[in-house]
Amino acid sequence: MTKVRRSTIIDAPVDQVWGFLRDFNGHERWHPAVAESRIEGGRAADMIGAVRRFKLKDGALLREQLLTLSDRDRRFTYCILESPIPLIGYVSTVELKPVTDGNRTFWDWRCEFRSPPGEESELTALVGEQIYEAGFDAVKRAFNQPVTPRLRTDGAAGSAVSRAAVAGSGAAMTGHAIILDRHGGPETLAWQEVSVPPPAAGEIRLRHTAVGVNFIDVYCRTGYFPFVTPPGGIGMEGAGIVLDIGAGVTAFAPGDRVAYAGPPVGAYAEIRNIPTDLIVPLPAAIGDETAAAAMLKGMTAEFLLHRCQKVKEGDIVLVHAASGGVGSLLSQWASHIGATVIGTVGSRDKARLALAHGCAHPIVTSEEDFVARVMAVTGGRGADVIYDAIGGDNLNRSFEALATRGHIVSFGQAAGPLEPLDIAGFASKSAMISRPNYGHYAGTPEQVRAASARLFAAIERGILKVEIGQRFPLRDAAEAHRRLEARETTGSTVLLP
Repeated sequence: MTKVRRSTIIDAPVDQVWGFLRDFNGHERWHPAVAESRIEGGRAADMIGAVRRFKLKDGALLREQLLTLSDRDRRFTYCILESPIPLIGYVSTVELKPVTDGNRTFWDWRCEFRSPPGEESELTALVGEQIYEAGFDAVKRAFNQPVTPRLRTDGAAGSAVSRAAVAGSGAAMTGHAIILDRHGGPETLAWQEVSVPPPAAGEIRLRHTAVGVNFIDVYCRTGYFPFVTPPGGIGMEGAGIVLDIGAGVTAFAPGDRVAYAGPPVGAYAEIRNIPTDLIVPLPAAIGDETAAAAMLKGMTAEFLLHRCQKVKEGDIVLVHAASGGVGSLLSQWASHIGATVIGTVGSRDKARLALAHGCAHPIVTSEEDFVARVMAVTGGRGADVIYDAIGGDNLNRSFEALATRGHIVSFGQAAGPLEPLDIAGFASKSAMISRPNYGHYAGTPEQVRAASARLFAAIERGILKVEIGQRFPLRDAAEAHRRLEARETTGSTVLLP
């Protein structure tokens, strides 16, 4: 069975968009491929079982039947009864949801069907790009929303749904990506059109639906980490739909929902090729934005808590930046294990967020000294393990808040490069310090499968709530970086192509 799924954001209230789309015979007003349409037998367009008979602009005739319609859920399902295109057993669902951070609408459009052998890639591209994406753009225009030029297949011609217009895996595709033109500040991130060749052996060609933003992206942009040689792509985390596959790929097929976190860089793109080694399929219960927000941060939290330092019930854990992407996941997970979580934050608003995410004792560092507060909370004992992604002088202060035989886990340096440490001084507490590298814990297919499985299970069971604090259009990646570096973000940040 072939599955195709696409989604988009409409800049209009969900009830307005639903009122526009729920008319099962209304597609002739907005879809560019439909020439005319009518409901057979004079039935109402929203009556279950209604059949619409319509003609495409290339002359093809189709008949589709409405199977379900729910105004409460803003969802309808339909199937194809007759079509000149071999979409065998085609069933499709349109579903709308309100976007939580604005008066906008999330539109999910998905289907499944069987296809003749060897035609899966062609038909997946036809449905996803020529029908769904074309429909998205048309509705955006109807609501006066600017439309970013869609990915196109080089050399495509003919009608919107002409099978001859759909390129298979042998053609290059064109889209947009954020390109780092030189190392430096956010202004070095440029929105450019790029051509993506067919996937090579062992690769898939992926259309992103959501892209994660992480502080490691800032390090790549500045050149602190030598992962990007300008001009080049940037970004290490994303989720999307497989468009086509390279030779030898058997674990994935066109239409699959997948996600990844880690090198090679280049996630800030509408479309890209990527090796399948570190890619995982997405469970139905995990949304694309959730995956893009959680893969890198969530697998980081997984190895920090379960492998780098196995936190157990009764431990006292100090999490710096407890309202951030990794910090909020560490707090929730450690609290579920049974540890007492103390967390530092930069404001009272962030303290409220940290408290809601399992941090029993949030500390606003602009108002009180975190070392004194940790010692007060623990009766002078200190924290058993401290997770420090701040760096700078914060690491030395963390040592002051550490319990005897405690462990400092330094996994970032948002405040700047780390100062040399007096390791001999650690003997005064028999202390440990570690500097874990993500690639050493999630650098093989086996490690990624195990870590992502534990992460997805924690999300599905409600142990972890992935907080997406802000969303930006992909082309506004520079602004996302500015906000991140200014510590004006909470939770995770995602970019939407």
